[in-house]
Amino acid sequence: MNSQQSVAEQPIIIRRKKVYKAEAHHGGAWKVAYADFVTAMMAFFLLMWLLNATTEEQRKGLADYFNPTIPMSRISGGGSDALNGSSVFTEDTLARSGTGSSHQRSIESPASNASFKEANRKSEAENTASQAEAQAIADSLGSLKESLGNESRQLSEHLLIKMSPEGIVLELVDTESEPLFPVGRAVPSDLLIELLDLVSKSFSTFENDFKIAGHTDNRGYRNGAVYDNWNLSADRANAARRMLLRTGIDPRRMREVSGKADTAPLNWENPAAAQNRRISITILTD
Repeated sequence: MNSQQSVAEQPIIIRRKKVYKAEAHHGGAWKVAYADFVTAMMAFFLLMWLLNATTEEQRKGLADYFNPTIPMSRISGGGSDALNGSSVFTEDTLARSGTGSSHQRSIESPASNASFKEANRKSEAENTASQAEAQAIADSLGSLKESLGNESRQLSEHLLIKMSPEGIVLELVDTESEPLFPVGRAVPSDLLIELLDLVSKSFSTFENDFKIAGHTDNRGYRNGAVYDNWNLSADRANAARRMLLRTGIDPRRMREVSGKADTAPLNWENPAAAQNRRISITILTD
């Protein structure tokens, strides 16, 4: 009895387990909205940059291009359909003005075709002749350098021959031991006079025009002198021109005499190198 009474007197304990449930993320719609916002901002800043980078005339041209009020051209495109254009039936219903047929229906003029072929043959013949002429000049200058190498290695070291889009370039280059001009001056040395005498003899074997350009290294004058490398290179080119004229070269063959200072060195790695001080003679073959 007592045991039953003690069991009945014990309280009943109910344990409730509380479960914490995380809230939902509501899907990924916000990511799409954010991506659209970033794209719109990028397009806006790109538009602002383009507006700042273009001129007023360019902006006006863009505005005219997108302006729908600008009238279309009144000149027919060959048909009477929309926008004065053509349709799939244009070949069957040709415009009465005679401009509606396509290239497949048109007839090529035999006279114009023959003239085009004749002009093409003449152009090919001229190109072949020009290439042959350039090769002959290169062979002549190559023979000059070879003969100088056999006679005097000192002279051959000052001659370089290369090709350019304008023609054949003959470079009279300086060396540390044997300069073509005194430092900072445009008075030719005896070596340059001898070289130009030999070059002028080769020039007598062809009738091409030529150009003379003077070049210097990157060393400049001190104390901000008014006379600089531009003046020096031009004076040296003119000195070479005068020496060639004394040898009997026709002055009408001289197309150009210029000074380029140190803007076109032969040795880019060392702008102060001796070979950058030179006289360039371009025999024009174009």
